[in-house]
Amino acid sequence: MAIGDAWKQISWFYYQYLLVTALYMLEPWERTVFNSLLISVAAMAVYTGYVFMPQHIMAILHYFEVVQ
Repeated sequence: MAIGDAWKQISWFYYQYLLVTALYMLEPWERTVFNSLLISVAAMAVYTGYVFMPQHIMAILHYFEVVQ
């Protein structure tokens, strides 16, 4: 029964996502395009943060002379 409850909860969260973003008005193919673009932008932001944030943090630490 736990799997059914988990599926019900996930479905409820997805429905809330559709309502908040007004995606429920779109056709399924439009919803897929929007979600794909959203996931792509989020993935690029995470990748950029992963690649460039250490360099910026080290520059800040050198500026404030925390690290030599």
